[in-house]
Amino acid sequence: MASKALRSCLLRRGAQTTSTSSSAAAASTTSSIQQQRGMAIPADPLARFRQLANATPVGEKPRVLITGSLGQLGRGLATMLRFMYGEDSVLMTDIRKVRADETDVCNYHFLDILNEGAIDEAVVNGRVTTLIHFSALLSAVGEQNVPLALKVNCQGVQNILEVAKRHSLKVFIPSTIGAFGPETPRVDTPDITVQRPKTIYGVSKVYAELLGEYYHHRFGVDFRSLRFPGIISATKPGGGTTDYAIKIFYDALKDGHHVCYLRPDTRLPMMYDTDCTASVLFFLAAQSSSLSMRTYNVTGFSFTPEEIAASIRKFMPDFRITYEICPMRQRIADSWPQSLDDSIARADWAWKNDYGLDQTTEIMIALIKREMAREKGESPKAVIA
Repeated sequence: MASKALRSCLLRRGAQTTSTSSSAAAASTTSSIQQQRGMAIPADPLARFRQLANATPVGEKPRVLITGSLGQLGRGLATMLRFMYGEDSVLMTDIRKVRADETDVCNYHFLDILNEGAIDEAVVNGRVTTLIHFSALLSAVGEQNVPLALKVNCQGVQNILEVAKRHSLKVFIPSTIGAFGPETPRVDTPDITVQRPKTIYGVSKVYAELLGEYYHHRFGVDFRSLRFPGIISATKPGGGTTDYAIKIFYDALKDGHHVCYLRPDTRLPMMYDTDCTASVLFFLAAQSSSLSMRTYNVTGFSFTPEEIAASIRKFMPDFRITYEICPMRQRIADSWPQSLDDSIARADWAWKNDYGLDQTTEIMIALIKREMAREKGESPKAVIA
């Protein structure tokens, strides 16, 4: 049974407990509309994680250290790891103080990833078997501070890989659609193709991919990486070019109107964050012998600002979107793929997304309504996601 704090966090992020009555109550809050690709919101979004945990031999349960764990991806992944493998399975690290209202943060320690010795110490003291390295400056933020982006995104990666080599750790470092560039085929972009990114974020991610693969082939480090599309989650935007796809939901519920910094026809690949969490955990659980490469594409669905606005109008008919184009962000978006081919991940380790655009829209509206109700001191309703 999940702890009280974990249960609260799972509900906050859109997951449910295992109670049948809770499932029925939560399911009654979802609509019966026909979903994209014929998908329906999973009746039990934790089922695949529970199955994976049950299939993991006791002696192989991981001890995971997550860098940058207070960001968009780290907190959800830490929550799911605790749900699957126990409260002591995760060490959360970052470089800021935890706020009193961040009740989903457990076993947290300060860790500067530019200090290789400090990473060593954390790994040894925490009996860590797996490193998940989320610390990074994202695309738009990185362009505003290139020297810092080089330090965090490149030196940090090198430090992580050196520690992984010394202690024989499995290591996951995410990559991104930003690792591609305008010379890359933009529709159904394959895993192996031209990579000439035009942002320091993209350049640093190509560096991470290649350095990780070098450490794998040269030193035997079990390096793994996934190229993520834009990730949609009920967390405040953090400076990425695809973050309009998060802010649009907050604006829709607060003001009924979103001002978008990308053109209405700008198509980009995206993924709901529960699918993102699943992709990491199932990839890490895959046998090394089943992997034909060390860096894979994964994706959920692609859309334009106009299409996500249309999806929101299915639930909020009066929602409006207008446009004030940001040249820098538009230039970045125009250099990225419109869609990803993730067929090799689906073949090698059975990757599969559970959420399409309309499911994601429905869940995001419900989750942000919960968040706003909580901020007002109201009692929010349970949400299934």
